Amino acid sequence: MTTKPLIVVKCGGNPAVNAADICADIARLVHEDHSILLVHGGSGEIARLAGRLGVPQRTLVAPDSVSTRHTDPETLEVVVLALAGAVKPKLVAELSRHQVRAVGLTGMDGGMLRARRKSAVRAVVDGRTVLIRDNHSGRIAHVDTELPRTLLRAGYVPVVSPPAVDEQGHPVNVDADRAAAALAAALGADQLLLLTGAPGVLADPDDPTSVQAAVQISPTGAPDPSATGGMALKLIAAREALDGGVATVRIADGRASEPVRRALAGAGTTVHLSGAEPPNHSSHRQEVHV
Repeated sequence: MTTKPLIVVKCGGNPAVNAADICADIARLVHEDHSILLVHGGSGEIARLAGRLGVPQRTLVAPDSVSTRHTDPETLEVVVLALAGAVKPKLVAELSRHQVRAVGLTGMDGGMLRARRKSAVRAVVDGRTVLIRDNHSGRIAHVDTELPRTLLRAGYVPVVSPPAVDEQGHPVNVDADRAAAALAAALGADQLLLLTGAPGVLADPDDPTSVQAAVQISPTGAPDPSATGGMALKLIAAREALDGGVATVRIADGRASEPVRRALAGAGTTVHLSGAEPPNHSSHRQEVHV
């Protein structure tokens, strides 16, 4: 762990998210002596690059209404190219422009994120639940904290994204929100901020003004039956971070000015586990096994 409290920030891949403002905000906090690790996705860039390369995109909707990207072999190539070749260099360059020492990494670097590849994924197709077997995605099973801890202690901002590495040493796509949660838990972060293209968790998905200041989610099962798509995954990630000992998890608007500062001040939605005991800050885990 670093000697300073750690904030893990997830920059969403929605094209509406203002990555430049997030980087500028992170830079101000770093210059005020905060320790920050940045995790990013890149759904907008993945879709753009897939269109240019003529790779069809498909969304899988699980029986619990959680939607994920269908990562066939061609899409996995697009994911790696988009995240490591386009989104990450821009974020590193933007941080460097603000005199922040940033290092771009994927979960494969140093074996940082190891995942179990899903041999089959359940999805609802035309009202029927079917098994999808050509999906190169997985769930994070282990976080090796040596590389990010070394960088954080030296004053760098690690900029991390999928893919992870599977049991055979092959790249595998993982959800970036859940990767941020796993890193936050393993590194003993004090706060996890999931910055997205929405103002927070909405009581009414069709009403952007219905932001809930706080939500309680179940420690098991569907975190919120009314949440679907990307928000459902964010709530799952929030639950995993809280269960891993992260004190504060907030889902907030990545489109706002000073998005990190606003989220730290309480903007967006603070997520709590129902019936959870207050976290023990003195015993944060250094790695997580799922």
